[in-house]
Amino acid sequence: MKKIINNPENVVTEMIEGYIAAYPERYSKVEGVNGLVKNELKDKVAVVVGGGSGHEPMFLGFVGEGFADGVAIGNVFAAPPPNVVQDVAKAVNKGKGVLFVYGNYAGDVLNFDMGAEMLDFEGIQSKTVKVCDDVASASKDNRSERRGIAGNLFVFKIAGAASEEGWDLEKVASVTQKAADQTFSIGVALTPGSIPDTGKPTFELGEDEIEFGMGIHGEPGIERTKMMEADELVSKMVDILMEESDLQENDEVVLLINGLGSTTLLEQFIVNRKVNELFSKSKVKIYDTEVNSHCTTQEMGGLSISIMKLDDELKELYDKPANTPFYNKK
Repeated sequence: MKKIINNPENVVTEMIEGYIAAYPERYSKVEGVNGLVKNELKDKVAVVVGGGSGHEPMFLGFVGEGFADGVAIGNVFAAPPPNVVQDVAKAVNKGKGVLFVYGNYAGDVLNFDMGAEMLDFEGIQSKTVKVCDDVASASKDNRSERRGIAGNLFVFKIAGAASEEGWDLEKVASVTQKAADQTFSIGVALTPGSIPDTGKPTFELGEDEIEFGMGIHGEPGIERTKMMEADELVSKMVDILMEESDLQENDEVVLLINGLGSTTLLEQFIVNRKVNELFSKSKVKIYDTEVNSHCTTQEMGGLSISIMKLDDELKELYDKPANTPFYNKK
């Protein structure tokens, strides 16, 4: 697969340099590591997100006002090392503690936990919320083993809003965990992405095949089937979401239609049309909708559908202003 890069070993560093060059008034690189922080930090609980590169704008694109204060960045599809986690947290810490929010993958859990332990030795308090929204990756009974995918967006939003309210670390972590518990996603892959180091596809699918539930790194899904028309595909995905989230009549949700890299907005809006029709028939209320490619896998074809069930507290926080280069809410 053709990629517009230089030395594959330098793609992450060069990406960060290019990002800061685009927004120099807003962001700075953490010295010596692949981390990025806001230039203007408030006296509040700090929110740090992170994960592997290759999913842009997730994760670095969601550092900003009303969102995260800093991001720990790993190599492509790889967790950020513990020292990166530690250094980013120290760079944003204002003495009120640090909340880590990230997708539930073994490498991320291990390295963020090690970073948190190193902070503890320095007297910096931290808490962690892991996003486990991918309903295809484990059963309801084993939800803590589910992967984190595009639903990260909603959980980051709530964490950032709660932090901006000036709440203490315990309260910010608690409401962020509630948001994570109410967030559900299902994805489908049509074509593979690639890793810049190799330039080769991360998996193989036949020309007429799709895979339900495939992970954003190419992890196996729950079913490989023949390609189908949009309405049939979306109906199947929504059925899974409805069952997994226990959505009831008059429940209220925020909705994300997320492209995985090469899926066009034309296709995403066709999907959104059908999702709205199905939710309306079920008398589930859509409070707000995002349609865009927020969590990608390089040039992977496919998309995911995410929802976060709302209560009054989550709705109020969701409505708070936020501003990043890739997400704005007034």
